[in-house]
Amino acid sequence: MTTTRKIVLDVLKPHKPNGVDFATALAQLSPDYHVRLSVVEMDAKTESVIVVVEGNNIAFDSVSELIKKMGASIHSIDEVEVHGSETI
Repeated sequence: MTTTRKIVLDVLKPHKPNGVDFATALAQLSPDYHVRLSVVEMDAKTESVIVVVEGNNIAFDSVSELIKKMGASIHSIDEVEVHGSETI
């Protein structure tokens, strides 16, 4: 079984929710999620942000769905860290 430990996403989001609320909502998907958000670019209506989610087993589908629910879209998956396990 493999587990996803880190994903780095390039996301286009509206100004609301703000970065704190956006990152907090993602972190609340799982108690072990650690979320960092950095604003890369901003215009009158949107912000381009880099979102880093780290955890023991990240559910990408849940992260992606919540991002869409908050009115944002994923431009790209810029980095992924997946850990495998030994088979017996």
